[in-house]
Amino acid sequence: MQHDHEGSDYRKGSITLAGAVAMGTGVMIGAGIFALTGQIAQLAGPLFPLAFIAGAVVTAFSAYSYIKMSNAWPSAGGIGMILQKCYGPGAVAAGAALLMALSMIIAESLVARTFATYVLRPFDIVGGPLVPILAVAVMVFAFLVNIAGNQSVGRFSLVMAAVKVSGIALFGIAALWSSGFQFAAASETTQAATPLGFIASVALAILAFKGFTTITNSGAEITEPHRNVGRAIVISIALCVLVYLLVAFGVGASLPIDQIVAARDYSLAEAARPALGQTGFYLTVLLAAVATASGLLASVFAVSRMLAMLTDMKMIPHRDFGMPGNIQRHMLVYTVVVASTLAIFFDLGRIASLGAFFYLVMDMTVHWGVFHFRRKEVDAAGAVLLTALAFDAVVLSAFAAMKLQSDPAIVLYAGIGIAAVFVFERMYLSRWLAPQAGHGH
Repeated sequence: MQHDHEGSDYRKGSITLAGAVAMGTGVMIGAGIFALTGQIAQLAGPLFPLAFIAGAVVTAFSAYSYIKMSNAWPSAGGIGMILQKCYGPGAVAAGAALLMALSMIIAESLVARTFATYVLRPFDIVGGPLVPILAVAVMVFAFLVNIAGNQSVGRFSLVMAAVKVSGIALFGIAALWSSGFQFAAASETTQAATPLGFIASVALAILAFKGFTTITNSGAEITEPHRNVGRAIVISIALCVLVYLLVAFGVGASLPIDQIVAARDYSLAEAARPALGQTGFYLTVLLAAVATASGLLASVFAVSRMLAMLTDMKMIPHRDFGMPGNIQRHMLVYTVVVASTLAIFFDLGRIASLGAFFYLVMDMTVHWGVFHFRRKEVDAAGAVLLTALAFDAVVLSAFAAMKLQSDPAIVLYAGIGIAAVFVFERMYLSRWLAPQAGHGH
């Protein structure tokens, strides 16, 4: 089993620590903050800034498993490698890895729809056929840039990460400043947050941080990977917490909670108006367009890479349907087609929910695998792994309970989707777990 994959696209030591942090934050600060702020506020009420802190805490515990495994085996296979090291090359590892890839593809459709929603704001267009049309257009744009080659994506991501982080931080500071540091969201509210609603909102906050896994997937290319993969993950999560809190308080300072929820698909643009005037509103729309489009570029690249890796590792079947080019290019096509389809048929709320279900199930599979099979080898504390598992389970249960009340269909779709992935992999690989050399029992 080769994990190095010395293909043309993989160059050891080609990504610096700063580059890895830029990549992680670039993917994280994409749609997360623009689409999810309003949806988190809908579940958590006036406490929504705290949901981001809770999401960061859960993510920090989650990251522990990935950091320990990446430090032991830095690999371009990332999540696929971690799962295979734990469960062997069977359907459990392959199914969970495919869930990860699908949750990233779901995130892309979320980003694409968010791009469309913000771009249409100045024209007062909400919903309608233009949203999916624009969403698919930006997906095609991401596809074309990715085909142009690896270097262009890396350089573009670095510049965009800097623009996004500074722009979004400025938005938060300006909004807080103009409100005289009042928190409007807590004042005139008709919505009291329930404990269940708050815990459920953390599921969406976790989605805003899950981009850290992109760093894991580039393990073999990062300089001094045994040290820097973990560092890059910690630094990028910390940076995102700061930016998200600035934004959450900025939005909360400008708008009461009822308005944030009403404008949940474009809450930052709405909050910019009272805080920064019409110019600020246009600048925020522009910032959202840049952030989502660039986040999409980085994400499409990461997913196609991951799917190509899973194909190399014989974890998913591959048909090229006569397309030219290498496996990664075929995977780019699949990624864009699936994400575009989701963007056409689902709204933002449903896409985010689907992503949360897929991601949390995958995450729990990773923690259990590391705890059960590898914790002694990678010198991981069992208590931390079990805490991460418990956090995920509590958040997932609360989120499912809330969704069963408000949108039971999406819980059904998610359940069918997750079951279908594992059944498909079981049929393809013909066994759940495969014995593997070097298994730590």
